[in-house]
Amino acid sequence: MKAINDNLDHIKEECGVFGMYDFDGNDVASSIYYGLFALQHRGQESCGIAVSDTQGLKGNVASKKGMGLCNEVFTPDDLESLKGDIGVGHVRYSTAGESCIENAQPLVLNYIKGTLGLAHNGNLINANELRHELEYDGAIFQTTIDTEVIAYHIARQRVKTATVEDAVKNAVKKLKGAFSLVVMSPRKLMGVRDPFGFKPLCIGKRDNAYILASETCALDTIGAEFVRDVEPGELVMITPEGIASDKSMCIPEEKRGRCIFEYIYFARTDSYIDNISVYKSRILAGKYLAEDSPVDADLVVGVPESGNAAAMGYAMGSGIPYGTAFVKNTYVGRTFIKPKQKNRESSVQIKLNVLREAVEGKRIIMIDDSIVRGTTSDRIVKMLRDAGAKEVHVRISSPPFLWPCYFGTDVPAREQLIAYNRTIEEIREIIGADSLGYLRLERLEQLVDGLSICKGCFTGNYPLEPPKEDIRGNYDK
Repeated sequence: MKAINDNLDHIKEECGVFGMYDFDGNDVASSIYYGLFALQHRGQESCGIAVSDTQGLKGNVASKKGMGLCNEVFTPDDLESLKGDIGVGHVRYSTAGESCIENAQPLVLNYIKGTLGLAHNGNLINANELRHELEYDGAIFQTTIDTEVIAYHIARQRVKTATVEDAVKNAVKKLKGAFSLVVMSPRKLMGVRDPFGFKPLCIGKRDNAYILASETCALDTIGAEFVRDVEPGELVMITPEGIASDKSMCIPEEKRGRCIFEYIYFARTDSYIDNISVYKSRILAGKYLAEDSPVDADLVVGVPESGNAAAMGYAMGSGIPYGTAFVKNTYVGRTFIKPKQKNRESSVQIKLNVLREAVEGKRIIMIDDSIVRGTTSDRIVKMLRDAGAKEVHVRISSPPFLWPCYFGTDVPAREQLIAYNRTIEEIREIIGADSLGYLRLERLEQLVDGLSICKGCFTGNYPLEPPKEDIRGNYDK
């Protein structure tokens, strides 16, 4: 799930998932907590952990979920009480659906074959259809998230299959859209990534424990080594016998569609996704901006945090010094947590302040990762001017948003996008910059060493057919 920005008018974070199985029988809740803490940037509305003892009674799952950040939801006593050597965790930001405790993950499902614990990052475009299919068979839903739809379909398939991994495979074949799933059964931990690879998922190892996580930074945080990425379309099964893999759902590389915004904004800068350094991608974006949209200036600055690496790249490419213009209050939650647009806008100055000494009398190049509605870019430009900047030149490390996203990123309807039906010059006037430049579309593949990516929010061409009507908001991730 994903959506609108860090400090400003950006797209918001999607969810983060984490799973762990310790074959030595050690409790995993504390490690899952720290893994989720490292993934906090991916979702800040709610979080949760569910664990089970693989040597205990089947169906005995302990869990804790709550609204807010990890350190607000979990106490040391909570973690101590979550006993189990296998578990899954989740941090959530909703692209759609209500922000409430009922929609917090992971979901724990008790059914005839035992239990399932499920954490999901992504967004299904056929959630309505799958939900109605279950409702006509008598299913009663407790949430408005498409994760529950997935869980029910897995449970339904499990009654007909010999193994839980077969049930997961049969169920996910019915899913259309973006999904990275971590699934816990009483004796197995599974991870699966949609065939297009929209959302990241990787495998790690620490001592005699295996981990599944949305990003490699979560592995680093708990002292685990990176093993490899889960391939788009791959189902991974982790048991005491080791790792088994099913790649029958994989599609050719050229048809895949990784979300390019993982590299531009979503992922933490120190992560690697599909063997590509996020930091390197952002540095390259800045260098390409310097090459394609040069301007004479005295200082290059980034809008924290995701604009900083691109700003460094612009400085490297242009020879103009890189500096710090903004002081960020790190104790303020990400602006998009506030549900009302007016609250997001009023939060900008609470979150950011300008260093007058750094910008006064200077021509500033301000690097940011995106402009969605433009409702905060103008405020930041004005803050720089009010602090004495002589000129403010804005450079954006992505192309203009022209289309919505249906795959877990909260790019809104076209009418709400500032770039829709406007020229770059018109956008420049609205945000009050002296000049404005975006990353060229053809540069995107170069950021990721030629990997196949989704550019639908820029071009309207998606890796798979989008829904005929915009159902975002009906169901959530």
